[in-house]
Amino acid sequence: MKRNWIKRHKWWIIFIVAFAVVFVALRITAKKVESKKFVTMDITHGDIAQTVTATGEIMPVNTVSVGSQVSGTIEEIFVDYNSQVKKGDKLLTIEPSVLQASVDEAKASLDSAISQRNFAKNEYDRNKTLYNDGFIARSEMEKSQTTYEQAESSVVRAQSQYDKAVTNLGYATIVSPVDGTVISRKVDKGQTVAASFQTPDLFYIAEDLTKMQIETSVSEADIGMIKPEQSVTFTVDAYSGQTFNGSVRQVRLSPTTTSNVVVYTVVIDVDNADMKLMPGMTAFVTIVVAQAKDAWKAQNSAFLIRSFDGIIETHDESIKPSNHLAIQRDGKIILVPYQKGLTTATETQIVSNEIMDGDKIVIGYVGQKSKNQNNNRGGGMMGGPGGGRR
Repeated sequence: MKRNWIKRHKWWIIFIVAFAVVFVALRITAKKVESKKFVTMDITHGDIAQTVTATGEIMPVNTVSVGSQVSGTIEEIFVDYNSQVKKGDKLLTIEPSVLQASVDEAKASLDSAISQRNFAKNEYDRNKTLYNDGFIARSEMEKSQTTYEQAESSVVRAQSQYDKAVTNLGYATIVSPVDGTVISRKVDKGQTVAASFQTPDLFYIAEDLTKMQIETSVSEADIGMIKPEQSVTFTVDAYSGQTFNGSVRQVRLSPTTTSNVVVYTVVIDVDNADMKLMPGMTAFVTIVVAQAKDAWKAQNSAFLIRSFDGIIETHDESIKPSNHLAIQRDGKIILVPYQKGLTTATETQIVSNEIMDGDKIVIGYVGQKSKNQNNNRGGGMMGGPGGGRR
């Protein structure tokens, strides 16, 4: 009887068994999908800035080298390091005896030339009178005229020598050419200054230490992004944890090649009103070349994904990880179009109107195998941490 019942209902039995098998298979598949754990990275909201970093030396905007035009022994020094000076203030004196002797000698030569000139003039005046009265020949009168004119030239020459000697004597007193601060003193009392072939440097005077500048070198790969008036921040080892501000004043067109790397000098203006910064300090400079406020951004490693396989199905070949993000939102995976904006060493700006708070970028799933691994080897997680400035 059972056999007959089974024969009569065998198609119903086959249908029920097949339905049960499909139902169980779907449940297992759904469970696998639900149990797949995706690896995600957060999308944050905030400011992002693209920067160029370099190092440079802090220097006064204008430094004047004070030298000597005359030789001699330094008799007295009136200033020292860090001395504040005004234009015309006495810095040092050179022992003047040799220079004074030159003045006395030139004065004696001048007096002698004047005396000879006066004698020659009187002689010429007498001969001219005698010639007019017909008592002497014309040649004798002209000879006395020539002697007088030569004596006049000798006076002019002696006068110039005397003026030069007096001027050199004045150079024995070295004065400041500008208002400023003495930042270097190269000589000591009693030292001999020789100015025969090259003017010796005696002092360096910084004209205004409240205005400083940084000369930093930027490689040719980054120099195209540097423009005048860009914001600059920098630090110095002397004040750890403190950041100073400046702005780009000039990009010098003269290149320098060091170890086959072409670099350009960028001059940065710095306000030093509090006098914390000192000449010669090394500045670690960050030049802000571009910035975005209130932008969506994520770590650079979030953009290393190369395929959506196993994450979300798509049949449109134009949808790629380069122009779409796999976003996890409310437990679902969706594709969102985007463009890359500013890029720093750690973060990249996401330009998209479809990003929402709480969205996460899917970069892979647990158990995913890398494409370059063999099937018989255990796979790693795709899109793991890493990456850098792209």
